[in-house]
Amino acid sequence: MPKNSSLITLSKKIKGATVIEGFPGVGLVATIATGFLSEHLKCEKIGKYFFSDPPATVAIHGSHIVDPVTVYYSKKHNIVIVHSIINTASMEFRAADLVLDVCKQVQAKELIALEGVGATDQEDSQAFHYCTHEKCQKTMKKIGINGLNEGIIVGTTGALLLKASDAKAPLTAIFVGTHLNMPDSKAAAKAIEVLDKYLGLSVPYAPLLRQAEKFESKLHGMMEQAMLTKQLKEQKDTNYVG
Repeated sequence: MPKNSSLITLSKKIKGATVIEGFPGVGLVATIATGFLSEHLKCEKIGKYFFSDPPATVAIHGSHIVDPVTVYYSKKHNIVIVHSIINTASMEFRAADLVLDVCKQVQAKELIALEGVGATDQEDSQAFHYCTHEKCQKTMKKIGINGLNEGIIVGTTGALLLKASDAKAPLTAIFVGTHLNMPDSKAAAKAIEVLDKYLGLSVPYAPLLRQAEKFESKLHGMMEQAMLTKQLKEQKDTNYVG
């Protein structure tokens, strides 16, 4: 990406924000968590983005188009959320560049990545962290979240970890164990719980899981529609070639 260019145009000038990213991964933990958080904090939409790679797919929910990538802002907490419903397989580094571009524009004081990781039944919904800054490590230890000692991180969060030095801000990754291939609202609720303790957001825990489950159901429906659209397009292309 050229030095003075931006991948995305934000509608607000923001300074010193905490950026939270959530792209689809194992259990869709990050996507569910950031979607719930943007609604709970009553965030405003300040940007949108789509990848130009084929096939072009879009989800429609409640008679409205749901952007593949949406950037939200909570003025009260000075939090910017990068929320995605699009699978970034083979586009992970471009997705990471998009997140880093947002960080640069809002002069981020910290980047927080959310991710689900494969786990055994005993580790299911347990949270772990990885921090590039000692202060963040101490805060995580204080709230009882252990560091991730072993694991394979793929997707956008994996790309961000490899490009952490480009963020020019501390990078904190929160991992939650899940053994589900389907959306896992329980693990997403755990991610929100850790975020709440880490950032002091005062998110009420009682209704959290129910609301996460509702968002999971909505997200599952949107992604099923997007997948069906992709399959129909591939079938159409095959028939045309044949």
